[in-house]
Amino acid sequence: MEKTVRVWFDAEADFLEVSFSDGPALTVDTDDESVMKRVDAQGRLLGFSILGVSKRAEKRNPLEATLETTTA
Repeated sequence: MEKTVRVWFDAEADFLEVSFSDGPALTVDTDDESVMKRVDAQGRLLGFSILGVSKRAEKRNPLEATLETTTA
């Protein structure tokens, strides 16, 4: 099954957003303060966003965050 993934990057804000699905979503914290996940009302992952992407790349600092969701 093919699925479209949308990626936006705002260089001025140093903000990256990845979306697996459109629709109403809640923004939820993760274990990394720079990462937020987007989930639907059932907890399914719809996407995520990252602040400070370029700064992490310059420092070669890997980004690790748990994006657990419910499955349905």
